[in-house]
Amino acid sequence: MTHQESTDNAEETARNVQADEPGIVEIIEVEEVTEPAQPVDRVIHINRVAKVVKGGRKFHFTALVTMGDGQGRVGLGYGKAGDVLGAIKKGQDQAKKSMVNIPIEKGTIPHSIKKKYGAAVVFLKPASEGTGVIAGGPVRAILEVAGVHNVLAKSLGRTTTKINIARATFEALKELRPLKEVRARRKASSEM
Repeated sequence: MTHQESTDNAEETARNVQADEPGIVEIIEVEEVTEPAQPVDRVIHINRVAKVVKGGRKFHFTALVTMGDGQGRVGLGYGKAGDVLGAIKKGQDQAKKSMVNIPIEKGTIPHSIKKKYGAAVVFLKPASEGTGVIAGGPVRAILEVAGVHNVLAKSLGRTTTKINIARATFEALKELRPLKEVRARRKASSEM
């Protein structure tokens, strides 16, 4: 039963209630039930790794996977296995375990942040409504599964390594704080 159907049934029931005394009508309130969003995962990168052995080359695979619910929870995982599906599954499991909450206000991040991981540097900046996700590669994938709809992002580092760019983005998102907390901290530091 959808929310609309339950609301319609409650209104119909309220109309059909016959009061014992004239002028008294019983009002029934229906609580809105929100179902938790199902996690969505996205494979950012799959890499084939070769090991040279006596009989030739032995191949393994790595998978960089992000997982989020679209409502402010996001995780990042890196899986390694002998086949692609095994690597993706391990990456999903690790991403699920590493999920964190990030503050999202009006569809965007609360403040600008710059984070370095290895040689990768990622800059995230809040954007106004209707801007969309202006980001590329791993940054876009992570922000979309997290539920950020409007953001400007730039990869400033000297590397194109998707793993480090993804980890820099994830670390930046973990360091975000709600706008009220940031304003309180700035106000406290300006009073000193």
